[in-house]
Amino acid sequence: MNTQDLTPALPAHSDGVNLCLAELLHYKNQSVRWLPPAQSVWSQLNGQHQSRHKGRGMNFAEVRPYQAGDDIRAIDWRVTARTGKTHTKLFTEEREQPVMLLIDVSPSMKFGTQLLLKSVQAAHFSSLLSWLAVSEQDRIGAIVFNGNRLYECKPTARQQGPLTVINAIIAAHQESDSNQFDGNRLNFSDALKHLHHLCPKGSEIVVLSDFYQLQEKDKRRLSQLRQHNRLQFVQLFDPLELGQTSFNGIEFVTDDKQATWLDFSAKSTRDSLNLQYEQHQQFIQEMCKSLAIPLHHLSAAQTLMEQLGQSGFKPYKGGANG
Repeated sequence: MNTQDLTPALPAHSDGVNLCLAELLHYKNQSVRWLPPAQSVWSQLNGQHQSRHKGRGMNFAEVRPYQAGDDIRAIDWRVTARTGKTHTKLFTEEREQPVMLLIDVSPSMKFGTQLLLKSVQAAHFSSLLSWLAVSEQDRIGAIVFNGNRLYECKPTARQQGPLTVINAIIAAHQESDSNQFDGNRLNFSDALKHLHHLCPKGSEIVVLSDFYQLQEKDKRRLSQLRQHNRLQFVQLFDPLELGQTSFNGIEFVTDDKQATWLDFSAKSTRDSLNLQYEQHQQFIQEMCKSLAIPLHHLSAAQTLMEQLGQSGFKPYKGGANG
């Protein structure tokens, strides 16, 4: 199923299904809304909750004799005691923090019943995060995963970083549309493994996916990533996955495993869809809780800017009528 009578609500240059450079460049100007001292995009995402965004750190540089006007909190008491003269520590601010995105545009993400495909929404948010990162003088890198190939973008500063990420997303998205797979299927675990090797320590990692390929065995790899980096999950979903639809007809649906006819006018069909999603959601939430990974939700039924503008991304609400 595809979008119907909703084209005016789509972002600029977007048709909700395909990706082009213009629609992702659109977010370059939008990123200024979340530059300091404004609220961070993560505080918006969390709604009324406070942002847990990690602030800049300070690197120790050297110790020198205390001078009038120095912050007394920076006095090095060990050196002062050893030398008998007051010394103070000097620090340099960390100006760059690598931001790494793991972007899932695999077959399960190529789904949307109202406005956008989940993969397109993930691309929009990835573009916004990329432009925001370089605006804050960070480097941006990514791994884009389409089920057949991993597109690698090493962390890069300035405008070149977002452009590299955007072009990789578009290429990965188009390749998955073409169905020209070489038979060497890659799974989500492969993407996490590659991310672990590519990601510099101290990175801000954001994983954008519907997490249908996430497995219990991935917990170990995620734990390794969490040891030296900050990790966040953004789960993409479509209302139909929760059993929410105004469509009352019969539709032929298929995925990588099976194909069947579904009667969406039947409450049993909608309840069954919702139950499957609830079980999937419980698995993700339990894993995130055990690893202390913040979990956010982003719908494919509204534009990104609408969701950010409504006091943040709406949290997941279960129930077929929720």
